[in-house]
Amino acid sequence: MKPPGADDRRVISAQGVSKSFSGVRALEDVSFDLRPGEVHVLMGENGAGKSTLMKILTGIYRRDAGAILLDGAAVDFGTPRQAQAAGISIVHQELNLMNHLTAAQNIFIGREPRRGWLLDEDTLNVQAAALFDRIKLNLDPRTIVGTLTVARQQMIEIAKALSHQARVLIMDEPTAALNREEAEDLFRVVHDLRAQGVGIVYISHKMDELARIADRVTVMRDGRHVATVAMAEASIDQLIAMMVGRELGQMTREPVPEPSGEPMLEVQGLARRGVLHDVSFQLRRGEILGFAGLMGAGRTEVARAVFGADPIDAGTIRVRGRETAIRSPQQAVAAGIGYLSEDRKHFGLATGLAVQDNILLASLARFRNRLGFVDDAHGRRVSQDLVQRLAIKTPNLEQLARFLSGGNQQKVVIAKWLLRDCDILFFDEPTRGIDVGAKAEIYKLIKSLAAQGKAIVMISSELPEVLLLSHRVIVMCEGRITGELHGSAATQENIMQLATARAELPAAA
Repeated sequence: MKPPGADDRRVISAQGVSKSFSGVRALEDVSFDLRPGEVHVLMGENGAGKSTLMKILTGIYRRDAGAILLDGAAVDFGTPRQAQAAGISIVHQELNLMNHLTAAQNIFIGREPRRGWLLDEDTLNVQAAALFDRIKLNLDPRTIVGTLTVARQQMIEIAKALSHQARVLIMDEPTAALNREEAEDLFRVVHDLRAQGVGIVYISHKMDELARIADRVTVMRDGRHVATVAMAEASIDQLIAMMVGRELGQMTREPVPEPSGEPMLEVQGLARRGVLHDVSFQLRRGEILGFAGLMGAGRTEVARAVFGADPIDAGTIRVRGRETAIRSPQQAVAAGIGYLSEDRKHFGLATGLAVQDNILLASLARFRNRLGFVDDAHGRRVSQDLVQRLAIKTPNLEQLARFLSGGNQQKVVIAKWLLRDCDILFFDEPTRGIDVGAKAEIYKLIKSLAAQGKAIVMISSELPEVLLLSHRVIVMCEGRITGELHGSAATQENIMQLATARAELPAAA
């Protein structure tokens, strides 16, 4: 059944689109189309190619092969501005607004109406108010954006897209940072725009949203188009199976008995308003505890809270059985906790420093002489030993970290925490941006650390990775733990069900 306001025309379509980055295939022969006046949901696990495809449609990337058609005619957008001029706009998950400007100024930045040489602020505000009326947003256009909630900032982004006379509106995870009431307001806007004939591509991981807004659903996996189905004819279970893939579902792991070592880390009732809700778990010596969930589930937020990088409103943390107050990363490190951030270049490495400097960074006090200077000879011996142990490929210890490959950068971060001799390690997306060969080395290293008695929390968006390495898997959705899976119950299908908060599944022995 066609949605209200939709017709059989394709306002935009991608045909056989492929794209590679440095020889790595991100998209392969992908086709996708959008009708006027429909909401077409695009789904897939992280890394499926959704964002790459949308960036090609909006002129951010150039395709390597295939064709893009607008109203049936071939187009070739070289810049986002060209796509906007053709009526194609995107609202990114990370909002692109200037907090010090007003709502109206953000909408028309670079396109302000003028009165002679001066900006015409009155016309600017009138035009912004008309856009707000269109999406039923009660907001003074003169309001400074930095004073608004994320939900209202997102509405401004939508108004900005409509100011370009958008016929195609792409929304990337639009409810990731919204509460239920704010999400309801967004759904209303989506329905109104659909009724006005705007074609909407809606990227989402949240299964419970599909029945509310989707007319059709396209599933992508590993850079390929899996299927496009009418939402009225598809079940949630079918969509999950398409996202996971049977070849992945058949993947097996070696049976590993759960470690019986003493508890190294116990977290009870961890909470932060609007982010984390009553998070509790235990980690034992020699254990790899996997944290799974979709984007925005709260996995990284748990790690940052335990590490003292983010504040908490409630909860207790016990390290080796002793309640420990951790309010800063320095206190976490002193308690024997190390954190390998998902963004190693910003939070794990000083990319402008040498390999040796990065390795010593968390342990400098151990290498200072009586005058307070770093004992370079001692530091060099220890750093060289770690480089050899971890097989870090670097021409020398003086090489700047920025010039190493992603896998070797990650190994340098691991070396830093090994030197600090942390007994508890959080690995957050440890293989993101790393090639297949380096991934295997990181896997081997994580297993080796656990065998040595380290207690490891591994956060990963790649389900095969979680299943291969973890003794147990904790699944999160919207800041809550929705289940814990053991043994044969730890399957990709069960993880995906818990990650979308569909059911509470029993743990198998």
